[in-house]
Amino acid sequence: MTVVDETTGEPADTRGRVAELHALRQQAHQGPSERATEAQRAKGKLTARERVELLLDEGSFREVEQLRRHRASGFGLEAKKPYTDGVVTGWGTVEGRTVFVYAHDFRIFGGALGEAHATKIHKIMDMAISAGAPLVSLNDGAGARIQEGVSALAGYGGIFQRNTRASGVIPQISVMLGPCAGGAAYSPALTDFVFMVRDTSQMFITGPDVVKAVTGEEITQNGLGGADVHAETSGVAHFAYDDEETCIAEVRYLLSLLPQNNRENPPSVPSDDPADRRSEALLDLVPADGNRPYDMHKVIEEIVDDGDYLEIHERWARNIICALSRIDGQVVGIVANQPQSLAGVLDIEASEKAARFVQMCDAFNIPIVTLLDVPGFLPGVDQEHGGIIRHGAKLLYAYCNATVPRISLILRKAYGGAYIVMDSQSIGADLTYAWPTNEIAVMGAEGAANVIFRKQIAEAEDSDAMRARMVKEYKAELMHPYYAAERGLVDDVIDPTETREILAGALAMLRTKHADLPSRKHGNPPQ
Repeated sequence: MTVVDETTGEPADTRGRVAELHALRQQAHQGPSERATEAQRAKGKLTARERVELLLDEGSFREVEQLRRHRASGFGLEAKKPYTDGVVTGWGTVEGRTVFVYAHDFRIFGGALGEAHATKIHKIMDMAISAGAPLVSLNDGAGARIQEGVSALAGYGGIFQRNTRASGVIPQISVMLGPCAGGAAYSPALTDFVFMVRDTSQMFITGPDVVKAVTGEEITQNGLGGADVHAETSGVAHFAYDDEETCIAEVRYLLSLLPQNNRENPPSVPSDDPADRRSEALLDLVPADGNRPYDMHKVIEEIVDDGDYLEIHERWARNIICALSRIDGQVVGIVANQPQSLAGVLDIEASEKAARFVQMCDAFNIPIVTLLDVPGFLPGVDQEHGGIIRHGAKLLYAYCNATVPRISLILRKAYGGAYIVMDSQSIGADLTYAWPTNEIAVMGAEGAANVIFRKQIAEAEDSDAMRARMVKEYKAELMHPYYAAERGLVDDVIDPTETREILAGALAMLRTKHADLPSRKHGNPPQ
């Protein structure tokens, strides 16, 4: 029986106080009302706590500041002070490893950020940085809480500052599960990976109403900043999925490929796929004719453990592939030209995509394997005026700055500046291999012959025959498969069927690589 204090009406014994605590916790767990929960489900969305439960191992979540309430007044706020203040924060485990998380609760103030709400996020971010563990944000909020004015804006500033401080120190993953508008969108943009769910999540700086008022353009929220837009057009989102369950399951998979922080190596797992497995299929997957396309995904599947990999930015800048996978149980980052898209050329978007991926791998001690089949940079006025020079330099800078193990493999074409940029030996690749189908040159034989033998071709009675003869001569002299190997620019020309075994052995040897950059505050990479 609970003893009640006659003066205050509150429980006077420990059992009563504990019962009161459980009642408050239940109130915080249930949220503001059943009606608000039903409204959330009507939009096809889970609640904040359901999302946290999906992300973390069962029973592992430990909440922080569950009973926090705002202290603001005015505009009716003093009469509405729900527990959690619209954000669930804490930590748990994913496959037994610690992960910190915060999840906006759209049922409370539309998930809008106020001072107390922001302080909770600041605290969990600081804890993640101190503990050296990944941070996952489950975003479903309406932006700044207008009723709290500039205090809410300052809260975002604190989040941005911590995002930047944590960059390259702990993995940061943003999962967009609802709206994210205005300045709030800059926090996901500062993190390492952005996941989105189709139809229910949107990101934009200015919404459709503002766009229409300023430019006269009419567009829907999804058309302006939906998952497909950011996964295919803007490149803001790395992943897009049809439902929250699949999305959060993929977040767990990504976390399994990442280290806890920049002082650790990614987790290795025993592999049942033999490291010395030969792959006869590679002899047929890649045509010797450099003008014939093929799917680089199939090459990657033959090389990595069990053909399993996670592609980053799969639908943006498809002419280059960036993926995380394992070779002999060890996590690797793979950068590969894709001949099926724009013949695998480098352009502005491909350079940006690969540069960011290389930087991420280097920050988190993930070795990089680069598969080359690149005919050059994409020519064109739009590319030059769009700044292909500085964008291409981003990829060059990222590779040159990377100190993790770096192995490059030239499958077929490797022409001009694109060959240098794609982690050639001259910019610091630890090992460079090539298949017997490789063609390493300043440019393609046809273009080279037209430049070098312009006069002879022009003066010949049969210019086409002369051109064909000069192309053949140029290939024989400067583009045969062993030209680069003879000059020490390729460490070995290998049998394609042995690719997996050779890469696994090289990665094992390089596992203890140590390289230091010159002492400096930070570099000044091209923008």
